[in-house]
Amino acid sequence: MGQFAAKLFPKKSSSSTVACIDSSMENLDNRKEVVLLACGSFNPITIMHLRLFELAKDYMNETGQYNVIKGIISPVGDAYKKKGLISAQHRIKMAELATQSSKWLEVDTWESCSKDWLETAKVLSYHQQRLEAENFNNSIVSPPSPILPGGKRKRIDDIDAGEPKPSAPQKKGPPELKLLCGADFLESFAVPNLWKPEDIATIVAKYGLVCITRSGNNTKKFIYESDVLWKHRSNIHLVNEWITNDVSSTKIRRALRRGQSIRYLVPEAVQQYIEKYNLYSTESEDNNAGCILAPFLKNK
Repeated sequence: MGQFAAKLFPKKSSSSTVACIDSSMENLDNRKEVVLLACGSFNPITIMHLRLFELAKDYMNETGQYNVIKGIISPVGDAYKKKGLISAQHRIKMAELATQSSKWLEVDTWESCSKDWLETAKVLSYHQQRLEAENFNNSIVSPPSPILPGGKRKRIDDIDAGEPKPSAPQKKGPPELKLLCGADFLESFAVPNLWKPEDIATIVAKYGLVCITRSGNNTKKFIYESDVLWKHRSNIHLVNEWITNDVSSTKIRRALRRGQSIRYLVPEAVQQYIEKYNLYSTESEDNNAGCILAPFLKNK
C-alpha cells in the first residue's frame, strides 16, 4: 500500500518547491507597487466604502502588473460645506473604527484638518510627495553586514576577497498613487464648475483612476464623450462590481432619521459610535443648509 501510494502521490523535491516559491516572489517583486487613495465625505463610512478598496485591490493584483500595498481614506474637511456634513472629527473617528482590523487600510487626516477646502489634485500631490520621501529614506539605508557566530556582525572590509559582498537592494522607486472612486464620482467631472479642467487632466494623466462600476452603467460611454478622459483612457481602470452593493451614506442617514436599523450596513463599531453620540438627525441634516458647495465658490 505504501509503494502504491508513493506512485500515486510522488513527493515533490524540496528544490522544486523552493524554485516555485522563489519564482512567485520574483514575480511579485517585478510588479509595480500601488497605493489607492479615496477622497470623499464618508458621512458616515459604510461597508460600501470598504468594499471599493477590496474590489480595486483584487482587480489590480489580478492583472499581474500591480501589487496594491496600501489603501488610504481621506475624509473631506468641514470647509467643503456639503449639506448634512457632520464634523470631520466624528467622520475621522468612524473611519478609524471601520479600518481598525484592516492590515492595509489607513485613515489620513491631513485633508480633514485643513481649515480650507482642498482640491483633490492637491490631496493627491501631498500623498505623492509623502510616498516619494518615504521611498528616498528607505533607499539610503545601508544593507546589514553578515552575522558571525555569536551574533556579531562582520564588517564589509573584513570579508575575504573570495567572498561575494552583500549587494544593496535594488531601488524600485515610489509606489504609483491612484485615485479610487465610484462611477458617480467619475461622472461628476461633467458637472459645471465642480472641477477645474486642469485638475481633471492632472488626476487622470499623472495619477490615474481605479473606478468601480456596475453592469448597466454608461461609464465607458462617458469616457468616450470626454476628450481628456479618452486621451488618458489607458490610465483609467474600470472594475466591474458583480456582487452589487447599493449601500450609501445618504441612505444610512435617512434610515437613522427615521429610527430604522442600520445594522450590517456599517461596521458594528461605527454603528455603536453613531448611537453613542446621536450623530445623525433631522437637525444634523440641515447642517450647511443654504451654503454653496466650496468648489462652486472657488471655480466660478
